[in-house]
Amino acid sequence: MNLKKITCILSFIFVFQFSNAQDGIPVYSDYFADNLYLIHPAMAGASSYGKLRLTARQQWFDQNEAPNVQTLSYHTRLGDRSGIGAIVFNDKNGYHSQTGMYFTYAHHIMFSRNKFDLNQLSFGLTAGFIQSKLDETNFDLSDFDPVIAGIIQSTSYFNVDAGLSYNFLDFSGHFTVKNLLFQNRNIFTDEIESNNQRTYLISAAYGIAPNYGDWTYEPSFLFQWKERTGEQSIDVNVKAFRSMDFGSVWGGVSYRRSFDGAEFLDGVSISSQKLQNITPVIGANYNKFVFAYTYSYQIGNVKFDNGGFHQITLGFNFLDGKYSSWSQDMRYNGMLRPRGY
Repeated sequence: MNLKKITCILSFIFVFQFSNAQDGIPVYSDYFADNLYLIHPAMAGASSYGKLRLTARQQWFDQNEAPNVQTLSYHTRLGDRSGIGAIVFNDKNGYHSQTGMYFTYAHHIMFSRNKFDLNQLSFGLTAGFIQSKLDETNFDLSDFDPVIAGIIQSTSYFNVDAGLSYNFLDFSGHFTVKNLLFQNRNIFTDEIESNNQRTYLISAAYGIAPNYGDWTYEPSFLFQWKERTGEQSIDVNVKAFRSMDFGSVWGGVSYRRSFDGAEFLDGVSISSQKLQNITPVIGANYNKFVFAYTYSYQIGNVKFDNGGFHQITLGFNFLDGKYSSWSQDMRYNGMLRPRGY
C-alpha cells in the first residue's frame, strides 16, 4: 500500500468519525439497539415505562488509544404529558477526549384515548455541558512546534439539542437539531475549529406484523446533515422481533452510506470511494432486562483496518405497573412493534 493511499485512508476516517466525536455524543448505531433517546430528545418518556441503558463501544482491541465511547442514560414518563431524561457519556479518540452530561425535558400530546392505539406528538429539549480535552503530555517535543505545549488542554462549553417526534399506531417519525448554539471551544486554533457544530437528524420507522402473529418487522432510516461542512449520510435499517414467553428476541442489520467521498490512487489510476458501514445487531428482552450486541464493519476497497466497532448495550425497563413485561407494551400482546421504541 503506497503513501498516498495510506494518507487518503487516514483522512477519510478522520474527517467522518472524528468530526462526529467532537460535537457531543457521536451518532453511531446506539439508537438501533433500543436507545433512540440518545439522538432524539423528544423520545424522553415517550413510552409507558422508564428505560435505563448502558452502552460501551470499542474499536481495535489490539491498539492503544483506540476510539471508544461509553454512555449511561435514563428517561421516564412523568404524568400523562411530560417526560424527563439524563445522559452521561465519555468519548475518547486517541489523545482527544470529551465527557459530558445532558438533561432533557419532553412534552407529549396524546390524541388517542389510550396507549395502545397510540397517536402522540412529542417535543423535546436537551441541555448539555461538555468538557473537551487534548492530552499533549506524550507528544514528541524534540522538534519545536509553537502550537504544541506538552500539556493537557481543556475547555468546557454548553449546548442545546431540540427535536420533535410523532408516533401514530405503527409509524414513528423524528426530527432533531443537535448543537443549536454556536460555541467557541478554544481548544484548537480558531482557524481550524468552527463554532458551528449543528447536525440535523431525520428518521422514521414502521412496524409490520403479518397476520398479527409472533413476528414483527421494522424497516427504518436515519438521515444526517452537518450544516457547516455539508456532510451527509443515510442509514437504511431493518429489524425483526420474535415474541417469546419471557419477552422477545430480535435482530437486524443497518447499512450506512455517506454522500461524501474521497479519491485515492489505486495502482496507476485514481478511484473514489464513499464511506460505507454494515452494522448487524442481535438482542433479547428477558422480562424487564435488555441485552444487545452490534458490530460495525466498514466495507469498500480502501479500509483502515480489518476490524470494526464492537458495542454492547445493557438495559432495564422500569414499568409503571400497568404492564408486566416488555412484550406486553406492544399492541395486542406482542403483535406489533413496541410503543415508543
